[in-house]
Amino acid sequence: MSFAGKQAIVTGGGSGIGAALCRALDLAGASVLCTDIDPDAAERVVSTLSSRARAARLDVTDAAAVQAAIDEVVTRTGRLDLMFNNAGIVWGGDTELLTLDQWNAIIDINVRGVVHGVAAAYPLMLKQGHGHIVNTASMAGLTAAGQVTSYVATKHAVVGLSMALRSEAVPRGVGVLVVCPAAVETPILDKGAVGGFVGRDYFLQAQGGKPYDADQLARDTLRAIERNRAILVKPTVAHTQWWMARLAPGLMNRLAMRFVAGQRTRQVDRSPSGIAGPS
Repeated sequence: MSFAGKQAIVTGGGSGIGAALCRALDLAGASVLCTDIDPDAAERVVSTLSSRARAARLDVTDAAAVQAAIDEVVTRTGRLDLMFNNAGIVWGGDTELLTLDQWNAIIDINVRGVVHGVAAAYPLMLKQGHGHIVNTASMAGLTAAGQVTSYVATKHAVVGLSMALRSEAVPRGVGVLVVCPAAVETPILDKGAVGGFVGRDYFLQAQGGKPYDADQLARDTLRAIERNRAILVKPTVAHTQWWMARLAPGLMNRLAMRFVAGQRTRQVDRSPSGIAGPS
């Protein structure tokens, strides 16, 4: 497919993968509505793009606001071709340290935020007879490791939602892609630390010590849309982890336990008092 002239909405577009998607779409000739809970961040991204791009504040936990954003694009342009449900957060740390408020926050953003985008965009795309929904998940949606328990739970939900929806949508002319990258160079790695968890170190060591470039992932995503792929797993090393998780889940679980034990040891070593504390 050609992206020239397509109408796209990206949630969580103010930084990281979302900002990279906006850049890639703009370069490919699409008109992008870059949305983010932080309107200033969205504006900064749009300031680097062509005059086709626009910015708007959007809280994906507000279903009515998501619907209104889509309605505005359709009213203004007559169509919505691409819906990127990308906004997300992560909490890293021992599961017992998570509060119910933190559990609710990650479920609201990572799961309900995607549901709100699907519920608003999918019926419209069916009516149009075309469109593509792209949901950003993670390797955490295909494998499992401790200290990111809530993130793993929500990203597994996004993968399941996407694959199930695709089985309905594709025969009716609507594409669905779920993006499952390993660690990507984004600000999400520096946020959400709980109880001494060092998010960047944890993710990077699990994925070989080097994050994947967000702009490269965005280009990979557009190619996957062009090919109407169901799932995108990047980088190549992530495929090995995915296959191991499917073929030898017991082994992967033992490796995850070993890694969590090592992470706790590093947390203690880095604490000035010898006791892990908030980072």
